[in-house]
This record gives sequence, structure tokens and C-alpha cells, in this order.
Amino acid sequence: MPLHKGPDDGASDAAPVRRLSLNPFYGEADPVGGMTEAPPRHKLPDGPLAPMSAYQLVHDELMLDGNSRLNLATFVTTWMEPQAAVLMGECRDKNMIDKDEYPRTAELERRCVAMLADLWNAPDPSVTVGCSTTGSSEACMLAGMALKRRWAKRNADRYPAARPNLVMGVNVQVCWEKFCNFWEVEARLVPMRGDRFHLDAATAAELCDENTIGVVAVLGSTFDGSYEPVAEICAALDDLQERTGIDVPVHVDGASGAMVAPFLDEGLVWDFRLPRVSSINTSGHKYGLVYPGVGWALWRSPEELPEELVFRVNYLGGDMPTFALNFSRPGAQVVAQYYTFLRLGRAGYRAVQQTSRDVATDLARRIEALGDFRLLTRGDQLPVFAFTTAPDVTSFDVFDVSRRLREAGWLVPAYTFPAEREDLSVLRIVCRNGFSADLANLLVEDLERLLPELRRQPHPFTDDKQAATSFHH
Repeated sequence: MPLHKGPDDGASDAAPVRRLSLNPFYGEADPVGGMTEAPPRHKLPDGPLAPMSAYQLVHDELMLDGNSRLNLATFVTTWMEPQAAVLMGECRDKNMIDKDEYPRTAELERRCVAMLADLWNAPDPSVTVGCSTTGSSEACMLAGMALKRRWAKRNADRYPAARPNLVMGVNVQVCWEKFCNFWEVEARLVPMRGDRFHLDAATAAELCDENTIGVVAVLGSTFDGSYEPVAEICAALDDLQERTGIDVPVHVDGASGAMVAPFLDEGLVWDFRLPRVSSINTSGHKYGLVYPGVGWALWRSPEELPEELVFRVNYLGGDMPTFALNFSRPGAQVVAQYYTFLRLGRAGYRAVQQTSRDVATDLARRIEALGDFRLLTRGDQLPVFAFTTAPDVTSFDVFDVSRRLREAGWLVPAYTFPAEREDLSVLRIVCRNGFSADLANLLVEDLERLLPELRRQPHPFTDDKQAATSFHH
């Protein structure tokens, strides 16, 4: 969560603290009172408000938020069926940690883990262990903790004197940098070079040593939507073990791709079919097609998840193992995940993800045809693509495009790539379920309308590229 400062209402001796403004019509019993009485913004009111008054105050302020369906920056699901929303409403008061009070919700969680184990080709789904989380960030933290603990046990004679490290591409989601910071692990980041925008197998193996707890391979980079070569990385690590005896496990961060590749790229070997893949995570609230608040972490077998990390809770008078960073959280998202699995099945997921990929590839082709842009990716892996301005474009940059599209309601992020490709600034479009071909047509129409004005600019108008966008990974 972001950190926030205290209130700054611009109050002074001459200017009183500004309060929220209450429309007199919102008052149920005393409409006139609303003209002179209003709740403060940064401290608890002295007394209660009528329900409709409180609702309307919050509702009116939230109207200034962007339209989530037009947010092409986020990977997070912005549309679900009404039936899913009803189920979530019925389960929002259920606490996932209370397994004995809500045994059927716990059972649905167990079924989801089993379904994912089967989907990701676990050698024996009946012994694969896994859990739901609040999202991929928590799932990655749990997977990283397991990697570190297993390494520490193997190297008990050298740890804690030896410092563990984790190898990954500089394109990883920020949660991995948080993990390394919080759990005191050296982050060995492979930089981008040339037209390679993610981790490559040879460099990953070169950075590994006896202190490496694991390699993170990302199935679907947030920077450009590309898959990292998981099978090649595993093969390079197999060769490393043969030459040196160093055995390095792989964690697959499938936040998005683990719910795309099984349906659209069935011939791609990236999952538990590779013996070196120890664990996999995904975001149920991304291409798992559930509203925000659910992720999943799975381990090939109990051996990959050290027993001392597992806590036990009472479950119907028995013993239920749990692994989580948090405690209380609603069961609604887990129920929604099970509903979506049940509702769509393999064929349904394949149809939804194929539609998103078709929209992405077609939209990428149409943007390239405009002549002002150069594609980095084409949306044919994740339904996500990145593009930059063409070499001969000097009157505007990607930050100008992002800013002007925002005026039309579209949220399209513009950002600079990380180390060793900081010269490259791009736009990225995420195509999700609910972003239809019709909406893509409207986006292209707005872009075509803006381009003549952008071409007439004397130069790009963005001075501070770091402050030009609020979109982060």
C-alpha cells in the first residue's frame, strides 16, 4: 500500500479548515440542516449521518476516479458476470482463516488448488500443495520464503554467514525487489540489452553460485507481455548442475501467463513438466478473471515447502495446515475463483483468452499501420503489447500520447525501461476480458484524431519523464 501524509487542508488563522459539502436534499430528516452542517474530511464526525447521506458523499467523490474498463494500464480484472458479484456479496462477511466456521468455503479453496495442480501438469496433483493468497505479491513472498528456507537448511554449516541471492531479470514485478529487501536476500538482476527485454538462460546460469536460492522466470513480463524462456533456463541450470554440482530450483512467476499459456500455448513447456520448476504462482484477479483480491501459490510436492513454515489451525476439530503472510481476509474472491473455474472450464477459458489475444494482435497491427509507432511486441503471448514512437518522429513522444489519450478517458501507461535500456520509452496496452474489439476500434479512432495535433507540435512537451506518468509495475 502507498504511504500517505497527514491532512493538508490549507488551514490558517484567516482560512478555516475546509469540510465536505452536503447537499440539503441528502438529509432525510432535516434538509435545511445540510446547508450549514457538514462532516469534516480528516477526523471522525461528532455524530452519525443518515445512510443515504454518507453513501452520496462517498459516491460523488468517487465519480472523479477513472473508468476501470478504459484502464489499459492494469492487468487486474475489471468485469465479472452479475452472478459472480452476487456470490461475492453473499461471502464478503466470511473470514477465510476460519476454516471450521466456513468449511465449504475452505473446501472450494482446496478444489481450486487441485484444479490448478492439474492445469499446470503436476506429476501427482494429489500431493501438490498450495494455497490462496491476497494476490501474486503475497504468493511471490511465500514462494521466496520457501526457496530461502530450503537453501538455508542445505547450507546450515555456512548460513547465516553466507548471504543468499536470487537471480531474476530486471523486468520482474516490484514485489520481488520487496522480497529481497524484506528477507535480506541479494537481488541479482539481469539487465535488458539491445532488443532482449527479459531474462535469458545463459546469463541466468552465469549469475548462479552456491548461495543462489533460486531463479525467478516470469511467464509474461509486465513491461512488454513477453514470456521468459522457462524451459531454456531450466536446461541451462541442468547443465550448471552437471558441471559444478550446484542445484538451483526455479520459481515461475505466472502472475498473468499461468492463466493464459495452458489454454492458448499448450505445446509450450514451462510448468511442473519441467522437474526443476519447484513452485508457481498466479493472480486469480488478473487473467484468472476474478475481481481484485486473490492469488495462488503451488509447490510441486511437500518437499518443496519446508514444514516449519506451515502453521496449523483447527478445522472441524482436526488439523488444517496454512501458509500465509496475513490472517483475516474475505472468502468472497476464493468463491468467485471457484465459480469462474466451474463456469468456464477449459473450453471457456480458451475462448476468453483467445478473444483477448485476438483483440491485442489486431490492435497492435492497426497501431503499427498508422506509421507513427514501432512495435516492440505484438500481443501474441500475453494479450499485451508495447510500442514506441517511430525513429523519424520528433514532434511528440510516448508521454505526450499517454497524456492526450487520458483526455479522452483512456489510461495508457507511458514509461521508461530499466537499466541499460533507459533510453527506451514505451506505451503499453493490456487487453483483458471486457476490452472488446469495439472498444479497441474507439481507441484507434481517438488515436487517429489526436495524431494530426501531435504531429504539428514543435517538440515533445514532457520535461520530466519520471514524473510524466503515475503508472508503475
